[in-house]
Amino acid sequence: MRLKLISCEIFYREMCAAVARSPNQVDIEFLPKGLHDIGAAGMLERLQTALDRVEEAGYEAVLLGYALCGTGLVGLTARSKPVVIPRAHDCITLFLGSKERYLEYFNDHPGVYFKTTGWLERGEDLQPLSQFTIQNKLGFRRSYEELVAKYGEDNAKFLLQELGDYTRNYGQFTFIEMGLEPDDRFERRTREQAAARGWKFEKVQGDMSLIQRLVDGPWEERDFLVLPPGWRVTATYDDNIMGAEQVS
Repeated sequence: MRLKLISCEIFYREMCAAVARSPNQVDIEFLPKGLHDIGAAGMLERLQTALDRVEEAGYEAVLLGYALCGTGLVGLTARSKPVVIPRAHDCITLFLGSKERYLEYFNDHPGVYFKTTGWLERGEDLQPLSQFTIQNKLGFRRSYEELVAKYGEDNAKFLLQELGDYTRNYGQFTFIEMGLEPDDRFERRTREQAAARGWKFEKVQGDMSLIQRLVDGPWEERDFLVLPPGWRVTATYDDNIMGAEQVS
């Protein structure tokens, strides 16, 4: 099969490795990390634009290297080709290999913040979308004095205390090792960040199987949504995570 893959760059190493092993011909387009931070409407617009750019002839299907990402995919519409999407709430499911393993780990480790090679090399230093993020629009990157000038003292305190520190409910970094790392620099950086915060650290082995099946097929219904042309993504709020409805 000849397939088009549109993926978040957080999966750059993993998707390239999977495509190299795939029996299919897969053309890849990576989009900047952080689309979910610009809000559901902004993310949907960026993804729909990328999807609509795909040429009508030549591809049998379009693959998405994305999860539901809150509601960022809700409303995404397949045009002339089927669109294949992993059934996942967020990207950690793809790194761990299944939504069941993610749920089990999450239930056993409340307050965990995950790190991967992609998050570290494409998430911390590169901020191509930072000017569009919700945090920026609300002023989380501004000084206290700037917030007071814009929102008043009481509102500035509320923003800093209630919304500014998004990590206050976390207490552990978990590094997901995918087996594609060039060395241990990313694990070491995560350990250092955990030590600096006084957090716990754990390393777990990732699982490439879900990513590999995305680019290989076949796409089993329990793990993938195959969106037919003329249908759009819905959120189901159950184990299926997402569904489809026909565009009227």
